[in-house]
Amino acid sequence: MFGKKQQAPIRTLIGEGTVIRGELSFADGLRIDGEVYGDVKSIGDGRNILVISEKARVEGSVSAGHVIVNGVVVGPVTSTELLELQPKASISGDVTYGALEMHQGALIDGELRPLKGEARDSEKPPLKLAASNQG
Repeated sequence: MFGKKQQAPIRTLIGEGTVIRGELSFADGLRIDGEVYGDVKSIGDGRNILVISEKARVEGSVSAGHVIVNGVVVGPVTSTELLELQPKASISGDVTYGALEMHQGALIDGELRPLKGEARDSEKPPLKLAASNQG
């Protein structure tokens, strides 16, 4: 409604206490509550979502269309559409994004680089301040 794209369903869950070692590829949606030691990459048309919860830890590169981080990522993060950094997010690595929403308390130890060209949706602002949502 109102021109928003429909979000992909989260079809896969890596539960708390689960440890995965190696490259992980997914389509549609993935939620990580456990630990992943390896790269996490989406496949498909870019209409996908990756949620890294407060309890999660990823050591490796992360790449997806819509990425929500509230846990720990050690490695570069690429979000071709929207990157949401929740209050407990901690990223040690460079961040590349189409649009960025960062909440107070989120930490980044690396460079922020906006995507340029075709991969970026021209309708979205490059930066959205989380504090602007409060009314």
